[in-house]
Amino acid sequence: MWRSIHVHRGAKLGFGRPKLGCRTYLTVAGGIDVPMIFDSRSTYLRGQFGGHQGRALRPGDELATGDPSGLAQAIADAVQGGRDGAGPAIASWSAGHTLRTRYSSEPVVRLIPGEHAELLAAPSRTKLFSASFTISASSDRMGYRLEGVELPLRNPVELLSEGVAFGTVQLPPDGMPIVLMADRQTTGGYPRIGEIASVDLPLIAQLRPGDRLRFRPISVDEAQELYLTYEQDLSQARAAISMRHSRGK
Repeated sequence: MWRSIHVHRGAKLGFGRPKLGCRTYLTVAGGIDVPMIFDSRSTYLRGQFGGHQGRALRPGDELATGDPSGLAQAIADAVQGGRDGAGPAIASWSAGHTLRTRYSSEPVVRLIPGEHAELLAAPSRTKLFSASFTISASSDRMGYRLEGVELPLRNPVELLSEGVAFGTVQLPPDGMPIVLMADRQTTGGYPRIGEIASVDLPLIAQLRPGDRLRFRPISVDEAQELYLTYEQDLSQARAAISMRHSRGK
């Protein structure tokens, strides 16, 4: 919905069947009040720590919220002031279109060729940026396995483990790429054939098993320019929201 909503105590939030993507993001003024671990309040299910008791939420769980900031309270007051009827109050403004990811079930994702891209056989280098890959059913928040296209190397190699990042594309011996996701490991020994541009990571995160994607090559400079442009748009949006709700004070 990309906008602020004020709901009454005791209200029930319901979500219908997704039309596109697989995740809904809900932000709460003041945040969810759980312990900070490694400067984060998120849950790491594999390690069973963080968030609410280190586990997935269950029916009956209760989550406390933190104290909203002055700006959040000003937004809530303004939204309530514009209420029409007894239902939830919805803000008249929303996030601009430059801040909204253009989700798709078959996105074109920009990929920076990785350090080991030259280890690919010539046909593999062509297929990497021309073929369509399918998200495997064995994918999770640690990594998305891609199926349908095999990318053989020129010769088998053994590499020392090196650092990996959110969006690193690794190539296991079976030739089927893996896109490392939010719960990835910190190092890996498979060839790193690419790095997904940061601005396109939200596209990957919403893909479901059976969805497809294509890669398009992009340079490091181009990827950095896209990232800086997005951060500038986000900074301007924050400033505009703050100015809108600080008038008259």
